Amino acid sequence: MTRQGSLLQGIYDVEGSDALRRYYDDWAERYDEDLTRADYRTPTRCAEALARHASDQAAPVLDFACGTGLSGLALRAAGFSCIDGTDVAPGMLRQAEKRDLYRHLLVGHPDRPLDLRDRGYAAIVASGAIGAGAAPADCIDWALDTLAPGGLFVLSLNDHSMDDPVYAGRLNRATDAGRITVLEDQDGPHLPAMGLNARVFVLRRL
Repeated sequence: MTRQGSLLQGIYDVEGSDALRRYYDDWAERYDEDLTRADYRTPTRCAEALARHASDQAAPVLDFACGTGLSGLALRAAGFSCIDGTDVAPGMLRQAEKRDLYRHLLVGHPDRPLDLRDRGYAAIVASGAIGAGAAPADCIDWALDTLAPGGLFVLSLNDHSMDDPVYAGRLNRATDAGRITVLEDQDGPHLPAMGLNARVFVLRRL
């Protein structure tokens, strides 16, 4: 197995928040290269989905679990100009800072979510950021709690995550509770070189 395949496949076997943070830290310098080789499509899909529904592209957007900034690049290309990023892996944030895309970069803690409710985000984007091998399902609730009514939450869930009922279950409970309305739910390519798809959801906080 190639190093690329090993890192991309191995992430789904990492257990524990601290181990996951260390894994991404160790991967940071090779991350962009590996994801580019795998033809990573989800950041562009998420950014374009947000652009279809956002009323003001100058309003602040949070790139949740921003990693090295691939999602930030896609958001900027889609016309968004005020982007903050957060991630639990300092190594990833050091790479993101080099892109000079973000207004603020915030270091998160894997077990203590940041309270960002006073920052007035019009949207939160979690592109390849929540699911198997990434942030846990309760981050869906955190994002909805962070947004004010009318805010948009763009979320991707890859095939591995869609096979785990906990993730769809969180969305179903939020819908049933009247917290969100689903504006889009589109399946499409995630990492085509690995045969993986992802569903991209656009949710409006009610």
